Parts: sequence; structure tokens; C-alpha cells
Amino acid sequence: MTARPSLLYVTDLAYPARGRRYCDEDIHLTARLRENFDLALCHPLDAAALMDGFDAVVVRNSGPVLGYQKEYDAFRESALARGTRVYNPLHGRGDMAGKQYLLDLTAAGYPVIPTVDRPEDLPLLPEAATYAVKPKAGADSIGLVFLPREELTGLGLEHGGLLVQPRVDFRYEVSFYFVDDLFQYALYAPDPERRWVLEPYDPTGDDLAFARRFVDWNTLDHGIQRVDACRAPGGELLLVELEDLNPYLSLDRVPEETRDRFVAAFTDSLHRFLAA
Repeated sequence: MTARPSLLYVTDLAYPARGRRYCDEDIHLTARLRENFDLALCHPLDAAALMDGFDAVVVRNSGPVLGYQKEYDAFRESALARGTRVYNPLHGRGDMAGKQYLLDLTAAGYPVIPTVDRPEDLPLLPEAATYAVKPKAGADSIGLVFLPREELTGLGLEHGGLLVQPRVDFRYEVSFYFVDDLFQYALYAPDPERRWVLEPYDPTGDDLAFARRFVDWNTLDHGIQRVDACRAPGGELLLVELEDLNPYLSLDRVPEETRDRFVAAFTDSLHRFLAA
């Protein structure tokens, strides 16, 4: 009998996410993945010590790494040195590598909320009532504040570590979910004040072309990505985040048929990843 592939599934089941239940999503996903893989769950702080015993490490709802940055960096360094298979692969260019991509995409002319990180670049930002200031290494809105333009000077931008964006008076936020380069579903928050009260969204061809630009830019052959965007007052979509580390999937907000299709795509992707 051929042994089944083994997965170390990294999740923080107790992480108190606002408006989301990480544990429910990962309990559902691991129950389904066990049909095809030998699988064990572990906390992100235990991943480095346990990963050698598995064919691959799957990083899912592990929470923001700011709370355990040193340990996460050690895990990455060890996995890269040993050639450990990690899903998503560790060369992602989105949130996995911090928020530098927002600066890179702004400079390259992509449809992203304009972003700067230097005092001399503040005049490049469009006029807005307030501006979002966030850590480059931030996640889950940790450290996010909104300030008027006159308070942006003196923030210490010259020391690095902070990003500044105009606060966009958007109509709604919408997220596009991909497995590898295959679109799976989209969800949106009709009420801008309730980010995680999501409903199914039927994207247009232009919407999908927008999202796919960022998936293509990221060049991940395998993995789950979530492209978060906002519908600006002029009707265009602007990138908010390219989440490629551990994107929450909001699977409880999609129909059962969509959820089953996602699990099948996830399973197929993992098999291809292990065979690569």
C-alpha cells in the first residue's frame, strides 16, 4: 500500500480575529483534507520543531506574525535552508514579504491605493480629508491610524517602517480568492463599516482581469491568494491588499457547492505542489 502524503497544518485555533472564526474554517478544511492526506495540526510556534516529520507544511490561519516575528523568521530561515516544502511557497511578493509591494505597485503604475513611505514623497499623494498611516510589517489593521495631512510631518517616515495612503471614500470592499492561478469565488462587504459581513459577489470580466493582474505579478505557481480591493468613488477598483501568507477564506459565506469546489481545487493544488 502506497503511503499517503503527510501535511503539517499550521493554525492558531484560538486567535481572536474580529468578525471571523479562524478555528471553524480550519476545522472544516482539515476534516476534508484528511480524505487525501495524513495530517496533523500545530500552533505556528511549534512548526519549526515539527516540520521535518512531514512531506509539506501548510500555513493557514496562523494569525499575524507580528506577535511572534522572531519565531516566524526562524521558521522561514530553517525551512529555506532545509528545502522544506511550505505552502504557500515562501517566495511570495505580497503580504508575506511585508507591505513593500504597495510601494512597488504604486511606482509601477498599477491600480493600487497610492502609497508612499518617505517624507519627500508626501506631495505625490492626492488630497484627502485624512490619511491612513500603517506599519510596513502590519497585519489585521494592527497599528493603523488616520491623520490629517498637517499631522503627517514629524511621524518619523525618514526612519522607515511606515506607509502613508489617502483614505479612500470607497463604496465597498471586495475580495477575489484564487488557488494557484485559478479564480474560485468573490465576496464583498456592502457596508464599508462592516468589513467581515460578506456576501457573494458576481465579478465582471473587468473585475477578474483586475484581480488576475496581481496574481500574475506575484508569480506563485502554487498557493492560495486573496486579492482585496475597494470600489473607488469613480467606479474603478483599487488594490487594498495582496494576501499571500495566510489569507482567511470566509468559506462560511459561500454556498456549499462553491465551498466543495474550493476544497477540490485546494486538494488538487497540494497534490501538484508535492509532485513538483
